[in-house]
Amino acid sequence: MTAILALDTSTPACSVALNIDGVVLEDFRMAPRLHNDLILPMVDQILSQAGMSLSDLDAIAFGRGPGSFTGLRISAGVVQGLAFGADLPVVPVSTLAALSLEAFQKTGQNHWLAALDARMGEIYLGGYFVNKTDGQYQLETRINEQVVKPELLSEFEMEFNGVGSGWCYEEALSKRLPKTPEHILTDFAPRAACIAELGMMAFQKGETVSSYNAIPTYLRDEITWEKQAPRIGKR
Repeated sequence: MTAILALDTSTPACSVALNIDGVVLEDFRMAPRLHNDLILPMVDQILSQAGMSLSDLDAIAFGRGPGSFTGLRISAGVVQGLAFGADLPVVPVSTLAALSLEAFQKTGQNHWLAALDARMGEIYLGGYFVNKTDGQYQLETRINEQVVKPELLSEFEMEFNGVGSGWCYEEALSKRLPKTPEHILTDFAPRAACIAELGMMAFQKGETVSSYNAIPTYLRDEITWEKQAPRIGKR
């Protein structure tokens, strides 16, 4: 049995999921500014629901960004503490990749331009190809993660559908595509269930880091992350 716990607090949504050999339990809530209060009780609740403890897990995955600076710090700090206390490896997962996986699951469409509103007239952007073969998800990066003003983007040669809050700039993004997207899913937020799926894939490939190196990806160069000794013991 392989069990992966996943957390995400990168947007106003707060979610926790547990992937046990492909069976996924999830608690997803839209809870702006309540992540600090909710995230640990949600972890306890989902582990209790499965009759498990941290010591039964194989790894912890988390939405490492890009996303809200405060939200990313919360999830990274919690994951550092939980993983350190239980001596577990960590799987950092792109929030943009998680958005693309969810969009594929909902529509069956393969190519996704995932974008999150980065404020200040900018978006966090990444392009992905998603598929499922013989019960296994496949995800390939087509456009590397970046933070950019939509109007400064070059034209894309590939057709994409759109997902994420960054598609509030729909007109500017659509102009840079060779064809108007069939699907634009602006109300999707990264979900821990998708992070758990991608985390399981990465774990099986050995793509893990130590608790000390569970750090956010901000994309903006001026933001730094100060790693501290974890203060959360075994649970």
